[in-house]
Amino acid sequence: MDFKKILGSTKIAYVLAGIGTLIVALLIFHAGVSVGYHKATFSYRLGDNYHRAFGGSRKQQFMGTHKEDFRGGHGTIGKIIKIELPTLVIEDKDNVEKIITISDNTLVRRFREELNPEDLKVNDSIVVIGSPSDTSEIQAGLIRILPQ
Repeated sequence: MDFKKILGSTKIAYVLAGIGTLIVALLIFHAGVSVGYHKATFSYRLGDNYHRAFGGSRKQQFMGTHKEDFRGGHGTIGKIIKIELPTLVIEDKDNVEKIITISDNTLVRRFREELNPEDLKVNDSIVVIGSPSDTSEIQAGLIRILPQ
């Protein structure tokens, strides 16, 4: 057998191109499954922790929701009741405790003055803007200290 003749044939080239295309298609399919799984896991965890995170009604409703059951998921306003950096616990206007996570990218400001997270004190009134995590915490992007 002459391997150069076999590898040079067009049939082998078509077979190898088909196998390569199949491998690429399977990799794309696997990437789609991974992204879908990640999104489904996030939604599942958020659904389990919704009432703890956003203070909605705990009773199950079959039809309809009440206006007061909807909460803002990307921020909060309230008073600091506990500080254990990098986390804060805030009590909002509905007496719901929310956990805030501070990162190195979090901006802390009082008016136009930029502060450090260590400058936050218990009983400070603050506004937090950030993004919700799958553990029902708010990852702070901006914390603004309100005047007394």
